[in-house]
Amino acid sequence: MITSENNHYIPALKHSWLTRFYDPVVALSTREKVFREKLLAQAEINPGDQVLDLGCGTGTFAIMLKTRHPTAKITGLDCDPNILIQAQKKKISARVDVTFDESMSYTTPYSEREFDTVFSSLFFHHLKSVEKLRTIREVYRVLKPGGFFHICDWGRPSNSVSRVMSLCVQLLDGLEVTRDNIEGRLPSFIKGVGFEEVSQLGRVETVLGTMDFISAKKPRK
Repeated sequence: MITSENNHYIPALKHSWLTRFYDPVVALSTREKVFREKLLAQAEINPGDQVLDLGCGTGTFAIMLKTRHPTAKITGLDCDPNILIQAQKKKISARVDVTFDESMSYTTPYSEREFDTVFSSLFFHHLKSVEKLRTIREVYRVLKPGGFFHICDWGRPSNSVSRVMSLCVQLLDGLEVTRDNIEGRLPSFIKGVGFEEVSQLGRVETVLGTMDFISAKKPRK
């Protein structure tokens, strides 16, 4: 998570010493296999495609992408150097060719129209509103015309139980940064930047609340 005041980040579990526990926490609290499979299934990846996993964390999804689509070029980006160390170790263990880059999500090192598809999972709820918008604009910039943006993140709770459970996420990551997600604002942010065909493709209930799956397309013109 980044802070706009000084361009620094807050680690995924808020404290650097907790980073090593990130994978088991995600696995236990988010129905990880279910949401990752669902996110992957909503995208069409073609041979030779350039694919970006934005806010890649420990690289689980980027490695999964490469395993399922070995001819695609997979890049993961995160601003936390400690979590990228874990990603590099997992890449070596999995014996896959994935590039991991360190950068803020709204100032990436990539060229315009570089990627066919951009993914983001459990990342946007770490950003303040202005940072969300800057990041979405950056995704729009690096996507090729006709390219797709696929997101899985916390969304508006589907019932009162989910609302209570989502408070755990809000208390951990901060009320300010999670408010947009819990109030269901992400689709409107994405539309406002210029994406078309912005659709909610499903939801998954977890012990920490409701996860939304969103797809959007960069216009061809």
